[in-house]
Amino acid sequence: MSWIVRGLCLLLISLAITAAEPRIERLFGPETPTGEYKHPAAIGELANGDLYLVFFSGRGEYRDNSAAVFGSRLKSGSKRWSRPERIASNPFHSLGNAVVWQAPDGVVWLFYVARYGELWSDSRITAKISRDNARTWSEPFQITFEAGTMVRNRPIVTGDGAYLLPVYHERGTDTEVSDPNDTSFFLRFDPKTRQWTESNRVGSRLGNIQPAPAVIDGSHLVAFCRRGGDYNGRPDGWLVRTESNDHGKTWTRGTDSEFPNPNAAVDFLRLHSGHHLLVYNNSFTNRTPLTVALSTDGARTFPHRMDLQSKPDGDYGYPVALQTKDGRIHVSFTTDERTVVRKAVFTEADLIKR
Repeated sequence: MSWIVRGLCLLLISLAITAAEPRIERLFGPETPTGEYKHPAAIGELANGDLYLVFFSGRGEYRDNSAAVFGSRLKSGSKRWSRPERIASNPFHSLGNAVVWQAPDGVVWLFYVARYGELWSDSRITAKISRDNARTWSEPFQITFEAGTMVRNRPIVTGDGAYLLPVYHERGTDTEVSDPNDTSFFLRFDPKTRQWTESNRVGSRLGNIQPAPAVIDGSHLVAFCRRGGDYNGRPDGWLVRTESNDHGKTWTRGTDSEFPNPNAAVDFLRLHSGHHLLVYNNSFTNRTPLTVALSTDGARTFPHRMDLQSKPDGDYGYPVALQTKDGRIHVSFTTDERTVVRKAVFTEADLIKR
């Protein structure tokens, strides 16, 4: 074999085993006429293969009492997202933190918060449902009535068939600090009785919010939560970890994990393979880089890691991870001071090969 042929073979082998870089797509920005502010975004896959994305939009997080929830669809086989449409609004109060999820029975749930005051600690959780793959929506109905209760991540189905909605309770009046008494908890929905029940509340050293749960095996669940505190960064600012061994009915006190957290949202996902994916900002101080970490041993270790976005001056916030039926992993997130919605696409193999 000549040296040219040998070199070509080695090059082809190298290309075959090299992991592909994640594909980053820009979905919506200030030019989309919903309002300049678009944050956070959450993505889901529908039974017909369409992708559906929701976000709340207006003039800003605290400057617009008319901010509404918008939804956009990427039809199966299409490359163009539909123009975002207003799917939830309130003439007197700002909405936020929209989450979309299709249950096993085909009902699509839209969860969001309505802020009945100037602060997020004045919020309650509201919902709508759709029975036609998110084309039309029910009237809104209240999920929680306690001030300061909020939602941020989608539900999961536990081993006993319940729908587990991760929620949290915010206290305090400072918009730049998460109170150390902030807690995470979970609402379990029984699809047979159509009743919600509440888990215990998860406290931790700095306080915690926005839990992201996943089934590990059987009745064992793990959730990672955003830490409390301010946005200045701290060397002991870790993601908070909590566990359940009874399908999410009760949870352990939150403890520091191995992952730094700059007071920013995360997501945690069980993949089709049974492995687990964590999406987080790998920093104590900034929302950059946006990193994915893979565990193949039941969330004990996460040896496989990859940065999705890593510019030093970047701001990559509120990731939501989804694995579609074709095995691809999609992560929606926002950038450019919460005015641009983007999506990363990659596979588990891309991550394992690194």
